[in-house]
Amino acid sequence: MTSDILEGKWKQVKGQIKEWWGQLTDDDLDKIAGKRDKLVGRLQERYGWAKQKAEEEVAQRLRELEDVDRSKSKAEHEDPVKHAKR
Repeated sequence: MTSDILEGKWKQVKGQIKEWWGQLTDDDLDKIAGKRDKLVGRLQERYGWAKQKAEEEVAQRLRELEDVDRSKSKAEHEDPVKHAKR
């Protein structure tokens, strides 16, 4: 997931981010505002991780989000009636 996509989907993914990294506060999330570099920096502060470790964590989690999005999109494409929003 690119930084632009993260910013665009920030409101949608904030809850998931809080589940992954529970030490992040609501204030942290507001300050991060979808900026990948700010997320990495805040994870370094809260968890005491080196920059590389924080970047790897973020990359892994964002890949997981992309995989979920791809799976949902594929399922909706295969059976749009079944997955239509009501």
